[in-house]
Amino acid sequence: MDKKCMGAESEVIDWGESGAEEGKIRKRTESLSKSVHTGLPYPLKHPVKCSLIKGDYLYFHYGCDGQDDRGWGCGYRTVQTMASWICNNCVPLKDKHTPPPSLPDIQKALVTMGDKPGSFSCSREWIGTFEASLVLDYFYDVPCKLVHVRGGGAELEHVAVEELHQHFEKHVSPVMMGGDRDTSSKGIFGVCTGGEGSYLLVVDPHYYGCQLKKMELQRRGWVAWKRVSSLDQCSFYNLCMPQTANRAT
Repeated sequence: MDKKCMGAESEVIDWGESGAEEGKIRKRTESLSKSVHTGLPYPLKHPVKCSLIKGDYLYFHYGCDGQDDRGWGCGYRTVQTMASWICNNCVPLKDKHTPPPSLPDIQKALVTMGDKPGSFSCSREWIGTFEASLVLDYFYDVPCKLVHVRGGGAELEHVAVEELHQHFEKHVSPVMMGGDRDTSSKGIFGVCTGGEGSYLLVVDPHYYGCQLKKMELQRRGWVAWKRVSSLDQCSFYNLCMPQTANRAT
């Protein structure tokens, strides 16, 4: 990536300076925490149904590769986490050590596909579930199902929860979730339902700082079960669900 890349209002984007070279980014990401949801207890003592992903992945978050993307990069980080799961669990990728795409790679791919104008490269523009589906198909030939969930508790508790249970049981891959009022991208790695309602297992990409062990990430709430009722009831939500049933090992 050219260090002279310019963004909006001619600001130089911090792509991590010398750390943005592919080899150094790869070295940094190889040290990321792995499968950070494991060991987290179920949120309900007597759940009726719990469905989770299967397989290993790396936890990508703000600044994890030296690129300061606070405030706009959460969607990219969720895509990278999902991509790491695909690389580790889908044939033939799992034997090729294919790294998840960098932020510049993702932006370049969206421009190449014609989804974004050339000015999108080196910008601070965020991406959502639709762009995530394009990126995963472009790099890994993995199609995604996009589900739109209208705002309101009933839609979230029934439509979203049932879609997630079916997805995890069949495809066992992570899901990206985002909305309109609730614009924060989040990775969904499980769903648990009981008499008290449903919970989502959220892997939050908004953490910024030194690498933390999974237990500390869980303790601080970056990886946690969240009540569906705690979501913004006035926001619609979209789900990006990788269709990996025939690819996962």
